[in-house]
Amino acid sequence: MPGFVDKPEPVQVPGLTHLHTGKVRDLYRNDAGELVMVASDRISAYDWVLPTLIPDKGRVLTRLSQWWFDQLADLVPNHVVSTEVPAGAPADWEGRTMVCRALRMIPVEAVARGYLAGSGLVEYERSRTVCGVALPEGLVDGSELPAPIFTPATKAAVGDHDENVSYEEVARQVGAETAALLRQNTLAVYTRARDVAAERGLILADTKFEFGYDDAAADQEGGAPLVLADEVLTPDSSRFWPADGWEPGHAQPSYDKQFIRDWLTSSASGWDRHSEQPPPELPPAIVDHSRARYIEVYERLTGLSWA
Repeated sequence: MPGFVDKPEPVQVPGLTHLHTGKVRDLYRNDAGELVMVASDRISAYDWVLPTLIPDKGRVLTRLSQWWFDQLADLVPNHVVSTEVPAGAPADWEGRTMVCRALRMIPVEAVARGYLAGSGLVEYERSRTVCGVALPEGLVDGSELPAPIFTPATKAAVGDHDENVSYEEVARQVGAETAALLRQNTLAVYTRARDVAAERGLILADTKFEFGYDDAAADQEGGAPLVLADEVLTPDSSRFWPADGWEPGHAQPSYDKQFIRDWLTSSASGWDRHSEQPPPELPPAIVDHSRARYIEVYERLTGLSWA
């Protein structure tokens, strides 16, 4: 089963307990019970975590997530407590670290789509639906949908596929009230982010969020607030397209990992994605281009210089 080509050993830091090594992030718990998330420069494709790092990627994801959390603060609370590096941690953690409140996570990828692409396109071509949401005839790759839709997925372990599910299945798994909150907050955040991106000449085609309940902040009636968690609106979790290049009917130029996927499936890589062999190292030109795309979308969205 695919997974890590070369899984790294977790860094040991006094006062931190290592909990998990994910595709991109390493997760720790500090003595206060808070979670410490450290974004690496790892990149994944076709369910493999590749052996090649993309320099500065983890810092871009962290800085961009923090920027978006600030833009969305009036819509939904988030889990970030600070971005200070814990004492005794490696210097390389600077700019990669978020100290976060521990939440009771909802085991659903909360996906919003405003355009047809990816797994949504595959399902639409088969059934004219996405996650059970009926869509009109005549849509093609890259088409704008009549309105944004909530298309949840189950969260998969490293090496497994997330699986698209219907809203009704989410309600069955997590309860009708939580499902309704997920849909409401997902579409509200997507709509805000879509409008922000549009002002900067970008299309936010789709994105995924993770939410959890902050039980420590429950009110006297026992109601815990729903909190936005993990990363948010980065090139790893979202499809951003240049608006001036949008042309439905084919795959759009994108700031996501499609550039790397295309190289891996080309004759240049020599790799068969359907084999059990792990993917090869990325060549320097692909690494440099990928790094430049991450930095470009950061600068276009935030209006800030990376340097």
